[in-house]
Amino acid sequence: MKRALLGAILQQMGVVTFEQVEEALEFQKKEGCRIGEALIKLGYATPAQVTQALAKQFGMPYIDLSSISIPENVIAILPKEVAIEHRAIPIQDKPRAVTLAISDPLDFESVDNIRFILNKEIDCVLASPDSIEDALRTYYGLAAGPTELEKMAESAGEELDEVSLRGMEDAAEASLGEGEEAKVEDAPVIKLVNTIIAEAVKGRASDIHIEPFEKKLRIRYRIDGICVEQESPPKRLQGAIVSRIKIMSKMDVAEKRRPQDGSIKLRMFGRELDLRVSVVPATWGESVVIRILDREKGLVSLDKLGFDEQDFLKFKRIIKRPNGIFLVTGPTGSGKTTTLYAALQDLNRPDVKIITAEDPIEYHIPGINQCQVNRKVNLTFARIIRAMLRQAPNIILVGEIRDKETADTAIQAALTGHLVFSTLHTNDAPSALPRLIDLGVRPFLVASAVIGIMAQRLIRVLCSHCKEPYTPTDSELRAIGISRNQAEEMTFFRPVGCPECGYRGYHGRLGIFELLTMDSTLREMTFRKAPVHQIREAAIRLGMRTLQQDAVNKAGRGITSIQEILRVAAAQETITL
Repeated sequence: MKRALLGAILQQMGVVTFEQVEEALEFQKKEGCRIGEALIKLGYATPAQVTQALAKQFGMPYIDLSSISIPENVIAILPKEVAIEHRAIPIQDKPRAVTLAISDPLDFESVDNIRFILNKEIDCVLASPDSIEDALRTYYGLAAGPTELEKMAESAGEELDEVSLRGMEDAAEASLGEGEEAKVEDAPVIKLVNTIIAEAVKGRASDIHIEPFEKKLRIRYRIDGICVEQESPPKRLQGAIVSRIKIMSKMDVAEKRRPQDGSIKLRMFGRELDLRVSVVPATWGESVVIRILDREKGLVSLDKLGFDEQDFLKFKRIIKRPNGIFLVTGPTGSGKTTTLYAALQDLNRPDVKIITAEDPIEYHIPGINQCQVNRKVNLTFARIIRAMLRQAPNIILVGEIRDKETADTAIQAALTGHLVFSTLHTNDAPSALPRLIDLGVRPFLVASAVIGIMAQRLIRVLCSHCKEPYTPTDSELRAIGISRNQAEEMTFFRPVGCPECGYRGYHGRLGIFELLTMDSTLREMTFRKAPVHQIREAAIRLGMRTLQQDAVNKAGRGITSIQEILRVAAAQETITL
């Protein structure tokens, strides 16, 4: 059955005339927007009227969210970041289905995602976009009015119309001088940028992403490894915000064609923070990423990393060895550097000399000699290692092995009586052995020098205030590779969401690990260049617990969820626990 046209429905409702619809159609062709959006922009219809017409067009119920009060237990079923990302509000939770308020009847992807997350059927009702935004503020931990960030953005937008960008930059540069009484701190964009950073730090974010699009400037915080969209400042402030960040980072404000890197040191909430800033030209402007390094929280002790008792004892034995090379593998952002820093802190004693080669130095550790790679003067990893050996260290940390020269130098150091730590980009622990050989290191050197390899990932921890026990479905158990009988011996929990965790259901992260310790069998297989799957099978027979096994073990103890296992460590083989 063919649907009635939206313009015709609005005419029947008495909202618009035929001539206004014709004008909107012309506007639609020029602007490339929907007819409803065109009527709103021309001032002929309100968002609520267009949404009511859409509800009639698609045969869906319409609801005015401002006229109802949604119970807290209903709001809690949908995590905050999911509600914000998909612009959806749960209004009723029934045994069979959840009733969800959305503003776009064609947003099938969001509805499917929420159906999967909640594991329930979804009944949709339509609400106007502005009422959805108001409800997101009201029910998901935000004030009923504009947020602090929005108020700053609004104020900045109004004042920036009266002040030239050049004047703002001059004022901002003045504010960087030591001992200045910062009247310039009243500058609206300076306040706005400070607020963006402060909100990220308060929210435990590791990164701030400022991303330009054609009609929008998007701000996202990465919290516990997941990007969460925030309220966006007006698009017209994009240039001023990026310029302010460049000034703080000692970058060239005028250079907009090339990538730039910089850093900011500041004190906030009584803590010293290092911000690493990257600016890259993109289609609609410059994209900015700010990495937040918290000196107090960044250094973690070994017992806080998330090892189970068996792997913890193995790890401690390996790092106490007098010589050899120990590798930590995993993708960017999997916590490799944090693990190696924890090991160095454990080994850092007055009778031990430790030197590191890093790019960049993320955290400064008292008592350890840390060297920064500088390619401009050809100060590479390999060159630093060769210089280090003349200083008679006991322990060497090489930030990353990425080429044959660095690999050869690190292995030679390990074979000449030094304990060497480094990282490598492979998906699992056994793959590191053929990877070194692929870089050009001779197999007998790899077999002789490597004493252990550990792959790792970071997995979100369930919020202790709101997690709830549940019985996994058969399909969930199959996905993580265990049987119903094995599951009976475990207690599984799932995320719920509460004010303590920002309605995300998770708070903080721990590592999951795959620790391979070399023995005569694995050395012989490495020497004859055995395929990686054979090395992996042998390592498991010799007691290596895989990433997924470690993750399932943590889920069975209520530390994380099955959904998180599937997100981070999807099944690659059948597991026998």
